[in-house]
Amino acid sequence: MASLLTRLSPVLACAALGLMAAGAQADDHATIIETEKAKLKVTTVTDGLRNPWGIAFLPGGDMLVTERSGDLRIVGADGTKGPALKGLPEIASRGQGGLLDVAIDPDFVDNRWVYFSFSEPGEGGTSTAVARGKLMPNAQDELQGVEVIFSQQPKVRSNGHFGSRLVFRDDGTLFITMGDRQQDFEDNYPQELNSHIGTVARIHPDGSVPDDNPFVGDKDAQPEIWSYGHRNVQGADLHPDTRELWTGEHGPQGGDEINVTRAGNNYGWPIITYGEQYGGGKIGEGTEKEGMEQPVHYWDPSIANAGMVFYTGNQFPEWRGNLLVTALKFQLVSRLELDGEKVTHEERMFDESIGKRLRDIEQGPDGNLYLLTDDRNGEILKVEPAK
Repeated sequence: MASLLTRLSPVLACAALGLMAAGAQADDHATIIETEKAKLKVTTVTDGLRNPWGIAFLPGGDMLVTERSGDLRIVGADGTKGPALKGLPEIASRGQGGLLDVAIDPDFVDNRWVYFSFSEPGEGGTSTAVARGKLMPNAQDELQGVEVIFSQQPKVRSNGHFGSRLVFRDDGTLFITMGDRQQDFEDNYPQELNSHIGTVARIHPDGSVPDDNPFVGDKDAQPEIWSYGHRNVQGADLHPDTRELWTGEHGPQGGDEINVTRAGNNYGWPIITYGEQYGGGKIGEGTEKEGMEQPVHYWDPSIANAGMVFYTGNQFPEWRGNLLVTALKFQLVSRLELDGEKVTHEERMFDESIGKRLRDIEQGPDGNLYLLTDDRNGEILKVEPAK
């Protein structure tokens, strides 16, 4: 522990030493966890999911859940799993690829559109893509009228770093986060605007390009690009007050990041990073460079941050406005307290009590939190206040 703490800030070292959550079995079906500000009960909603990746709540409380193996299914609020929905396109379920995130249209009640990201096979390899289809009330065993609305260019022969989270902006446009596809550092793809590699994109729900995207009109840039210089963005949410996009991305060995992701900004990868080569060795030019953005927060050593959500509900009023981030390698949820764009405190929860890779976290319509465990027998876990 001492060697790890020497690489953490004083605030985080304090949190890591004395304030980790402790868990105990309450009964055969629930785990009670004591945290700094809340006592939690964790129960399993359902299991038997193959590496669940993304979750979106339907009106009424049922859930759409993706499995990286390629299945999208409805899971009832009571945990009942429906059949895999028919109508999805061909999906390259290899390595880190497969069926990834899912989101429903802000006007879903009226238009029934469901959006999902996936690794799309094609000439030259694979790329991150986004499709949409309609989930009709009288035909909930399939998506109808499925169409691909975005396809990352170029396709490359890699099974890694697809991103990919989907977040609707308040104006109805859709953010798509992506990764660098594990291309060589020397190629600097995330610094090149003529490709979608290592970028965040913004499109209209039909796939068309908003006129106010930052690189519209630049003949040497992909017009969908919102920001660039990213490594592998697997977490995203809108700040509850500013309504700006915040993202979380995997660094290399060290240097996992949280960023405020603004139009036209360059986030530095692979020129600047707080990480290093796996096994040691410098990447790029250091940790800062003029014209490249600094992260709001970074982890060293890496926790392998994945899904993230700003908590805004009533079940945990003491957490309202906090950023909650799941981790794969460290198998925890990091709760970050903020003062504007500065992290003032971190609490690491669930690492000893759940002990599983945590892929995603979402706030349900009931104000409780829902976690996805990344496993071939993956679970949906419900986190609620312990009475």
